[in-house]
Amino acid sequence: MEALALTSVTFATAISNLIPAITFILSFLFGMERLNLRKAAGKAKIIGTMTGISGAMLMTFYKGVEVKMLSFHINLFNQRNGGGSSHGGGGLFLVGAVSSFFFNASYALWLIIQAKMSSAYPYPYSSTALMCFMAALLSVIFTFCVERDLSQWKLGWNVRLLTVAYAGIVVSGVMVAVTSWCLRMKGPLFVSVFSPLMLVVVAFAGSTILDEKLYLGSIIGSLLIVCGLYLVLWGKNKEIMKNQLVPICHQ
Repeated sequence: MEALALTSVTFATAISNLIPAITFILSFLFGMERLNLRKAAGKAKIIGTMTGISGAMLMTFYKGVEVKMLSFHINLFNQRNGGGSSHGGGGLFLVGAVSSFFFNASYALWLIIQAKMSSAYPYPYSSTALMCFMAALLSVIFTFCVERDLSQWKLGWNVRLLTVAYAGIVVSGVMVAVTSWCLRMKGPLFVSVFSPLMLVVVAFAGSTILDEKLYLGSIIGSLLIVCGLYLVLWGKNKEIMKNQLVPICHQ
């Protein structure tokens, strides 16, 4: 069961790393991105996207030797034993894999829709407030259908309250507003290419705070992700500069 759970997490993580590729394909189909294989900027975007995905896959599937780092270790969850027991079988693995794929495809599609909406409604704060309100309403309805014990809804002065506050303020509030602003300024590919960077932050933060082991594959994968990110940003910057010079040349 532990091996199955590890495989499920690994597969879900690998699928989540495909967000830049899915977003690039959707952006191309909707006419928001161009290949421009004859230009250096177009080649940089494609190579950078593939490099970032390769680095994320390397972090997911390859460990290598353990790397010792000078760090402080804080056991936030007071766990003395390994991960908890896992339940389920191949059916749950398939459901999890399919759900993970559709979630990431939906997130990539949301970036496209949000970019289109931002051009017609360039007000990230009010649009974020509307999205958060609708998400909260749907979450309450769904939770009442699943969990009707009101005692489970109570929040005390513990890590649950901190988790809910962080998810509501930072993840659902600040992050969506900043994402909407970036989508309007740079486009969906620019935003999606930062997704694998989360693996880098989690890997180094986990080894520093949660007493997790850091492996050579994580370091090499992190370098590839950063290099891929730089290539995409360089390519997008070249395209933006070219688009700004075209109207001036016509004048």
